[in-house]
Amino acid sequence: MKKEAPPARDGKKVVVVNRRARHEYDIEDTVEAGLVLTGTEIKSVRAGKVQLQDAYARIQEGEAWLHNAHIAPYEQGNRSNVDPVRSRKLLLHRREIDRLYGKAQERGLTLVPLSVYLKNGFAKIELAIAKGRKLYDKREAIAEREAKRDQERAMSERR
Repeated sequence: MKKEAPPARDGKKVVVVNRRARHEYDIEDTVEAGLVLTGTEIKSVRAGKVQLQDAYARIQEGEAWLHNAHIAPYEQGNRSNVDPVRSRKLLLHRREIDRLYGKAQERGLTLVPLSVYLKNGFAKIELAIAKGRKLYDKREAIAEREAKRDQERAMSERR
């Protein structure tokens, strides 16, 4: 049985985290966006049936869209269940969309979803403006993380 995460103090309950995104990308900036969902989709999100592994966001015709995010069909749903990997509109202010569009046009930058969470009953997504890492950058980040862990371990043993 899957453990539920306790709700945070600010009314935020994390549903899913895209751990792979932090490994494959250097995060430059993050922004919170609302998700436009149907009735059965929000029930699946509340049940934690979301996958962000291959998901990405794109600005098209002045609107932000989330592509390839998989929200499983609601099990008790009826024929109103929709396609699990359909494109979903993201709710952002105009100035945020313009800023993200300008950043996304820069060479090598992309919009990557980091997490989906519920905030005061609404589904939200954390988007990041990120730059892809090369293989050697990933190895370097892992080596730095392990060195930091070893250093902290040695400090805790001295105490």
